[in-house]
Amino acid sequence: MGVTKVDLHRKEREFDAAYALDNADGVKLLLADYQKFVSRKRCGDYAAVEVLIDIHTALDCAGLTDRQRQAIELVYFGELTQTEAGERMGITQQAVVFHLNAAVDSITDIYYYWASHGEGYAIRGTN
Repeated sequence: MGVTKVDLHRKEREFDAAYALDNADGVKLLLADYQKFVSRKRCGDYAAVEVLIDIHTALDCAGLTDRQRQAIELVYFGELTQTEAGERMGITQQAVVFHLNAAVDSITDIYYYWASHGEGYAIRGTN
């Protein structure tokens, strides 16, 4: 009878590889997958719950403007296109992109801070 080893940190490494949260592209990917984490939470995936809590905590800590928060909520959480979000917000699609990029930069700073202070996230290339 062989002994089966359990890799307790596999999911963390897979998450870190998929979502490099120390850069804007990784944060955008994470936000784009928001509804996937909501679905996983509904199936009892506790790791998805932690990810969602961290997303909302990062949003709260990022010091976003009302427009930045609204753009994030409409595009990533509400799954509207940037054009549709702009129509709801009364601004152009280009202005939505501006607000999204500024928000993502601020959120990235929060995840980078957490990673550099041992709060459970990795800086690209480290664990």
